[in-house]
Amino acid sequence: MIKVLVVDDSAFMRQLFKKTIENEPDLKVIATARNGKEALKKIKELTPDVVTLDIEMPVLNGLDTLKKIMAASDPVPTIMVSALSNREIILNALEIGAFDFIPKPSGSISPDISDITKELLAKIRAAAALDKPLRNIKLIRPYQNKVKRIRRDNFPIIAIGASSGGPKALKEIIPVFPADFPAALIIVQHMPAGFTTSLAQRLNQESAITVKEATEFDRIEPGLALVAPGNYHLEVNQDGGIILNQAPPKWGVRPCVDYMLTSAGRHFKERVIGVILTGMGHDGAEGMQVVKNNHGYGIVEDKSTALVYGMPGSTIKANAYDEILPLQQIPFRIIELIERRF
Repeated sequence: MIKVLVVDDSAFMRQLFKKTIENEPDLKVIATARNGKEALKKIKELTPDVVTLDIEMPVLNGLDTLKKIMAASDPVPTIMVSALSNREIILNALEIGAFDFIPKPSGSISPDISDITKELLAKIRAAAALDKPLRNIKLIRPYQNKVKRIRRDNFPIIAIGASSGGPKALKEIIPVFPADFPAALIIVQHMPAGFTTSLAQRLNQESAITVKEATEFDRIEPGLALVAPGNYHLEVNQDGGIILNQAPPKWGVRPCVDYMLTSAGRHFKERVIGVILTGMGHDGAEGMQVVKNNHGYGIVEDKSTALVYGMPGSTIKANAYDEILPLQQIPFRIIELIERRF
């Protein structure tokens, strides 16, 4: 039985989440709290397995509460609950150590209520399955050595897919690459529209290469990382142009890693290095098979560092990879592969 503490200043939201969670035979709400001060007291008394935490609350808000939860010797996996307009605060929460977030429903008859409750239940189960402490992000310094120069018509394409835990993982990879990095990057991170804009801006501020949210006017090029916008699949054509579309979600997500990897693998074959990072679900395994079938290279994050092992595990099960590496080794291995393969 997974024990959940629901924290929200809205009585309606507390009741909605309690009813939703307790409809599941493996989940139980052991208590609710109206603010962060109450939540911290109940965490100490009741030791929940997972906390759902509203951001905007009186007495002690969600972000300050999260800081105290993460400062404990055994931090409780915490899922933030917030209106999507609070995206900067939510990204701060993910950096502090929140497991993930879900959008706050606008009401009991909100058209998205069914999707949100399904997402809530899936993330509670994934958070409860964590077997490692949550970590704050440390400052990453760019690779200091000179990277091999490569012909402009034969540069490598690094295609990275991630979901839960991905923003933190990306911040341990992208800032390592130096300003003269000779590869192009395309990134799919499962996030709603708007959040990917903020994520790209943050990565750009902390990286030597340029990072931006992709548009249909963009082309892949060395030293540029393009992040798929929320609610759009990202593909790349044979000329390196970016294609964005709103085809139906796959695996329940849009953008989908499989779309990106499949198009890159088919068009750029051995020039592609695919990377699957932490994340719930199965997205990425099929796309990595296409990369491998076209003589590209595949790297999967190791279980020792991945927050959630759904996507990496599915890729390994499909045998669609060349190497399994801890997160901190991945950027340096990419640089090494570029030196050897191009």
